[in-house]
Amino acid sequence: MWQRQFNDNFPLVLKVPLDNCQTFTILVIVATGSKFETAQEKGVSHFLEHMFFKGTTKRPTTLAISSELDAIGGEYNAFTSKESTAFYVKCVANQAEVALDVLSDMLLNSLFASEEIDKERGVIIEEINMYEDNPLMHLSDVFERVLYGDTPAGWDTAGSKETVNSLKRENLIDYWQTHYGHSRAIICLAGNLPHDVDTLVNKYFSQWPTIFNFRDKLPVINQQTEPQLLVENKTTDQVHLALGVPAFPYGHPAELPTKLLAAILGGTMSSRLFLEIRERRGLAYYVRTEAETYTDSGYLVTEAGVKKESLPLAISMILQEYKKLTTELVEEGELNRVKKFLSGRLILGLEGSDDLARWYGYQQALRLGQGKNQATLDTPQDYLTKLNSVSATDIREVARQIFVDKGLNLAIIGPVANQNKLVSLLTLD
Repeated sequence: MWQRQFNDNFPLVLKVPLDNCQTFTILVIVATGSKFETAQEKGVSHFLEHMFFKGTTKRPTTLAISSELDAIGGEYNAFTSKESTAFYVKCVANQAEVALDVLSDMLLNSLFASEEIDKERGVIIEEINMYEDNPLMHLSDVFERVLYGDTPAGWDTAGSKETVNSLKRENLIDYWQTHYGHSRAIICLAGNLPHDVDTLVNKYFSQWPTIFNFRDKLPVINQQTEPQLLVENKTTDQVHLALGVPAFPYGHPAELPTKLLAAILGGTMSSRLFLEIRERRGLAYYVRTEAETYTDSGYLVTEAGVKKESLPLAISMILQEYKKLTTELVEEGELNRVKKFLSGRLILGLEGSDDLARWYGYQQALRLGQGKNQATLDTPQDYLTKLNSVSATDIREVARQIFVDKGLNLAIIGPVANQNKLVSLLTLD
């Protein structure tokens, strides 16, 4: 069972002991990300995440950090998203103190050396190039751009090449000092926990600073009144499309029905769109539907890669399946199959200490983002109970709410000529 500890001058600590586990994971999540940035500092959250690996007062080089973690066989990485930035180390349990020592040093004592910042610009620009050259990786960014427009919610997490080139050391330091205080941080410890884990956490993280002048993210306000299309013209053999609608934020009562709806449409190899678009028509290699949630917004989207000539047909088929779910109840057998699929994936995905750390840590980070510091966290069994209580009627009601013409958004990467024709297809009538 997870445990949570509060202290007014210390990051929130979650402890998740796991029986018969040989590994230990420390996951530190800071409840800030690219949605907290201004237009002039796009990408600063992601840039800062990179810089925590570039040297500290005790370990002044990247090699000093990485070699110490490599020497214990550790797995370690960091991730920046729209609403959080996370850092983790997973190792064998008897090396837990090394993980705590190194990660705390990175987060509390980084140098942010000017010469390292200048070198890292090139690394990040190549990361942006990598995403832009790979439509599968970049498609969700283009979809969020059409959905949220020119707002922090619609900007790429990595920023743009222009803003990355313009960011200076003082921009990174300022963001660190205003967004990385203890009140925004969660330390999640999972797996085989040391017997003196409280002492060790206090030893290595007690100097976490307080922040002042914290700048919260702008709220997402959906003002869409008609279907929207955004095309990123690119010379590709396939046309990659993302067709979706605004849905519900994290913790909303309709969140789980929406996830089930997404799974029914394109979450499995037996899902409706996978069977119809790939297996029966042979139009695409990949087709998938996902439901994404943030603290103040969410969406459901279907993605696929098709040849240019098949694009209108693929769009029409996706919309046809959307429409069908607004009028027909999902049959009991299909609903039960999808529930078992999601239940099985959840269980398989919580076998390791790092998996459990993410399960509880991200729940707490998202609740912190909603201003609910002490909200109850769901155990996996809590989640499964809620999932299994969703009815076919619940799913149809959600479909009726989100599958409406004015909410349709289409993002495309590829060679597209007649955009007006595509806009005319965006109707559920």
